Amino acid sequence: MDFLGDTHLATVAILAGVALVAGFIDSIAGGGGLVSVPALLSAGLDPITALATNKLQSSFGSFSAVAAYGRARLIDWRSAWPMALMAFAGAIGGAALITVLPTQVLAAVMPIMLIVVALYFAFSPRLGSEERPARISKCLFACTAAVGIGFYDGCFGPGTGSFFMVGFVTLLGFPIMRATAHTKLLNFASNVGGLLFFAITGGINVVIGIAMGVGQYLGAQVGARVAMQNGARIIRPLLVVVCCAMAIRLLLDPANPLHATIARLIGH
Repeated sequence: MDFLGDTHLATVAILAGVALVAGFIDSIAGGGGLVSVPALLSAGLDPITALATNKLQSSFGSFSAVAAYGRARLIDWRSAWPMALMAFAGAIGGAALITVLPTQVLAAVMPIMLIVVALYFAFSPRLGSEERPARISKCLFACTAAVGIGFYDGCFGPGTGSFFMVGFVTLLGFPIMRATAHTKLLNFASNVGGLLFFAITGGINVVIGIAMGVGQYLGAQVGARVAMQNGARIIRPLLVVVCCAMAIRLLLDPANPLHATIARLIGH
């Protein structure tokens, strides 16, 4: 684990402020990494250290959101803990296999999936406070969606919260507020799983991670309260905006396999 090193205290303070914003966004719609990871890279951290440190700071935010939603009794702990356990295990596996996975394929597929998620939440007329019949059992959800999305979070990450949200809404029939609460629980579990792997292998900047973690915690507390007060009225549009923003950012990355194709299309 690295400590402060050559990073200035002013930079740490700015990163903590960035994390406050990321925690607010992440507690409502996910996608806080869209804000925090570029900030860490801009501060001079290498990509692996940035990803590892991001896991540390985002764990503070997801824990904060889980605590807030738990106090409001929006989480069914009895049925949720097996899902969280599977997400945790999946994230450890994803982080462990990150060096051999075809990350270029994931990078190409993710923007498309995020756009599909955005369109679903934008145009589905039935999303709101009502609960719908589940399409699969919670046990099957834990063994498939929870472990699969957790694995994805461990090895790649962008959009994890949005994918959990879609799973809870479409497969288990959760209303959007309850889906948001359970999403943060599983996201916390997958964050901790990835964090555990990085803690063992090294690469975490502890000072920056904890400083940003404080910002994440505070931002998530505010965001969770805003979400509980406004429900689907704020969650739906923010989900759409966050998914579209993540998709655009991924497509604009020159390392993304689809970047050259998009550039040629725009050029023509």
